[in-house]
Amino acid sequence: MTDVISKHARSIWLAVILLTLAGVVSATRVPVGLFPNIDYPRVVVSVDAGDRDAAQMEAEITRPIEIGLRAVPGVTGVRSVTSRGSAEVALNFQWGDDMVAAAQSTQGALATLLPTLPTGTRFNVRRSDPTIFPVTGFALTSDSLSPEALRTLAELKILPALTSVEGVAGVDILGSSPREFAVEVDPSQLQSLGISLSDVVATLGKANMVRGLGKIEDRHRLYLVLLENRVADASDLAAVPVKAAAGGSGVVTLGQIATITPSTAPAFSRVTSDGKQAVLVNVRQALKGDTVAIVRAVDARLAALRLPPSVKVTTFYDQSELVVGAANAVRDAILMGAVLAGIVLFVFLRSGRLMVITGLMLPAVLAATCLLLFALGMSFNMMTLGGMAAAVGLVVDDAVVMLEHMMRRMQEQRLSDPQSLLGAAAEMGMPLLGSTMATIVVFLPLAFISGVTGGFFQALAVTMVAALLISLLFARFVIPLVAAHWLRQKDAESADRANAILDPLLARYGRASARAFGRPVLFAAVVGALLAVSGYAAWRNVPSGFMPKMDEGGFVLDYKAQSGASLEDTDALLRRVETIISATPEVASYSRRTGIQLGGGLTEADEGDYFIRLKGGSRRDIEAVMTGMREKIAAEVPGLEVELIQLMEDLIGDLTAVPQPIEVKLFGDDTAALEAGAKTIGERIGKISGVVEVIDGLRVAGDAISIAVDPGAAAQYGLDPDSIAAQLETAIGGTAATQVRIGAQLIDVRVRAPQDLRNDVARIENLPLVAPDGSSIRLAAVATVSVQSGQKQLTRENLAPYIAVTARLEGRDLGSAMTEIQSAVGQLKLPTSVRVEYGGLYAEQQKSFADLALVFGAALLLSALLITLLFERAGWTAAAIATVLLTAAAVMIGLWVMGIELNISALMGLTMVVGMVAELVIFFLAEIERDKPITAALLLEAGKKRLRPILMSALIAVLTLAPLALGLSRGAGLQQPLATAIIFGLIAAVPLVLFFLPAVLLALAPREPAPAG
Repeated sequence: MTDVISKHARSIWLAVILLTLAGVVSATRVPVGLFPNIDYPRVVVSVDAGDRDAAQMEAEITRPIEIGLRAVPGVTGVRSVTSRGSAEVALNFQWGDDMVAAAQSTQGALATLLPTLPTGTRFNVRRSDPTIFPVTGFALTSDSLSPEALRTLAELKILPALTSVEGVAGVDILGSSPREFAVEVDPSQLQSLGISLSDVVATLGKANMVRGLGKIEDRHRLYLVLLENRVADASDLAAVPVKAAAGGSGVVTLGQIATITPSTAPAFSRVTSDGKQAVLVNVRQALKGDTVAIVRAVDARLAALRLPPSVKVTTFYDQSELVVGAANAVRDAILMGAVLAGIVLFVFLRSGRLMVITGLMLPAVLAATCLLLFALGMSFNMMTLGGMAAAVGLVVDDAVVMLEHMMRRMQEQRLSDPQSLLGAAAEMGMPLLGSTMATIVVFLPLAFISGVTGGFFQALAVTMVAALLISLLFARFVIPLVAAHWLRQKDAESADRANAILDPLLARYGRASARAFGRPVLFAAVVGALLAVSGYAAWRNVPSGFMPKMDEGGFVLDYKAQSGASLEDTDALLRRVETIISATPEVASYSRRTGIQLGGGLTEADEGDYFIRLKGGSRRDIEAVMTGMREKIAAEVPGLEVELIQLMEDLIGDLTAVPQPIEVKLFGDDTAALEAGAKTIGERIGKISGVVEVIDGLRVAGDAISIAVDPGAAAQYGLDPDSIAAQLETAIGGTAATQVRIGAQLIDVRVRAPQDLRNDVARIENLPLVAPDGSSIRLAAVATVSVQSGQKQLTRENLAPYIAVTARLEGRDLGSAMTEIQSAVGQLKLPTSVRVEYGGLYAEQQKSFADLALVFGAALLLSALLITLLFERAGWTAAAIATVLLTAAAVMIGLWVMGIELNISALMGLTMVVGMVAELVIFFLAEIERDKPITAALLLEAGKKRLRPILMSALIAVLTLAPLALGLSRGAGLQQPLATAIIFGLIAAVPLVLFFLPAVLLALAPREPAPAG
């Protein structure tokens, strides 16, 4: 191999240059996003069937849809929510299924079902993916323009400009309503004409038309014949003739019997920004879009549009800020890694050349890693960037190990010629390969786990494996080539002078080793027992969670007013909330949606959400801001239910159908028992410390006005329930009779009764009806009008009715809270007909912990296999695994001491510690001369040789991970538990590898058979 490197030195140099340049170019083309591209196995069907009772909606529409969709291939579960006239049915599939095909199969099944459903039923099928939430959103407000004018501006000017931005999947406009012409017909005028509102609707539809009648060829020209009777504006509408019924008083114009005014479409929703009426523009990203590039392009397009000066544009959400924060964390780790590695090298070896070599290798390896990410179609996201940050220490470690060995040989044997130095480098070839494989093999089991954990950490694993493989090639071929031709004998002399630091450490190590190796069995047993017991105690007491918490710079405030409250009453209540939000010094801006939600879903007029954006720079932690706001709202706005959650946690919850950390699901056929049980559980868990925002699941959609038609009385007038419903529907809700084209917009013309008749419950029974003979009667003559209160939303899972009691946590970990909740629920004497299940993020946590426990076990076994393959000694393998396990115990102790939750990030860090410690173990074992019997002197000699590289490797890795562990940058929160786990593992690994490992080897030595051959 030495001859190969020498002969192909120029080829290696050229390959390195080309690889680095290609990596730099690729890094500019790799898309940037928040999370890896994951196919979430969930399809959501939104159903709209007009206005109808929730129970009727469930029986006629939701249940048949559930039964039909349950037969879609691959469906593992069905969950539905039914409200008044609308429903949402969510289908769960297996992780790894083709979700494009699943969505198409769902659409096909619904198309088959549609003819059997009530007329007018509409559905929308969407896959659950991150594009349901915007990557950026901004609000349009103005002191001079109306909300309708702002919406028109957004639809005609902003929407076309932004949809053409590369990577944009869609642009949603919220706020105000589309323009309309309102035609409010005078009932007395209709009575005199003997016609109904339905007749007016039909007349308008026929009066406004453009129809092609054919083509005529005449005198060398081809003509299109059009019948045009186009209505262009309100005056044209007023001039439309309306004919009286047979026996009536001739013809009148629409303007004589109706008031025609510009208006907006009926909408029971409201949108504000910083307390002002607003129009919100949400920009959604395509699945493989570049978040940072999209946001920049959107900002540039907005600036180029030159909106009117009176229009204020306020950004209420910008996902790129979080992505840039994560990228900055990686940048800081890389820069710090290079600087600190250079410092550590200089302290221990006193060579400027070694510093330069290491400093050049790190960016070259990371650039080549970017090339691989680009080739694999991956993106820069929280996980791939975290993987690169975590790999920095390992990449530098490979360089340090090789350079330290070459320098040691220069010191010991006074080597100086390139060929001899390349020969010294070749001695580290096998240990270097083994140590790299020790780190890589721990990632292999990740390929077999699913869910959010698998999707997230597979991206991290691919990134780290790519970086480590490239680092191995550089450390084995490039660094020896550079060092062999650049290092001089004076570098070895400088390293000798650095022994002033190393010699005292070696002396102390020798004295400590003598005591430890003097009674190896006792030493190993005491150290092992202490760490094992302490680690077990830490594992039992360390707080546990699911996803790491991080400061996203903003959060969502979901709210629910009193059920059935009007939009105006809800708005008045929320104005008090906005006073609290505005008085919070950390708040930069906020936007509010009432009757709609940021991510869609069933929403009534008494509920909605805020997105609150916080200021950058120095401020209170986001959790403290959320807690303070929650407490103020509870004290100053009683009767308003609120949930405060950061957007990414909300997003992942919605994508995986587990939005709340705590979910207690009650199943049963007895509705009364379910409701009583849900209320009891809600009250009980609300008393548990740290459990907040408890919702008992008894969601009421609102009140209803019931009109019960007397068929006999209606028949006397020649009417029936269907004809009565048609007339009332137009009178109350209005009917879009036709459309007026104004420029590029089509404006609906809505016919309805005057507002004083349709917005007063007491006057509903006085609404006029027109019989077939033209006579007019009051609704009260043929029907009974009553008010029904408390129409509850209906929820089902796998066709079974259930109620979910949900809650969130404040200042408490998920594991301990769920233990207390399960104990509390178990003590309640619920009816035997009620079955309890626990869902939410807790269920996802349990699955993820089980998967990662298997990964940890598989990583241990693969490490054992690798060490056995390298050294073929069972005792050595047992000692190595014991060392790794005690390091894992030290990680648990570290998490417990630091108060960091044991979550999927910390568990991933724990798994990575297995590979890193195995790497140190392999380097130590490689120093032992296997043809000699194991003695204390032999192990002490090996320890002294490995002391410097082990200290250097651990110091560099710890220091490069320090920025992530300290959470110094905004995007570092996701990797903070991972980095903390690795740091504590490496700190413990140094003394364990130098003292505990050789003590165990010495204790096992008498029973160790001599190796064959």
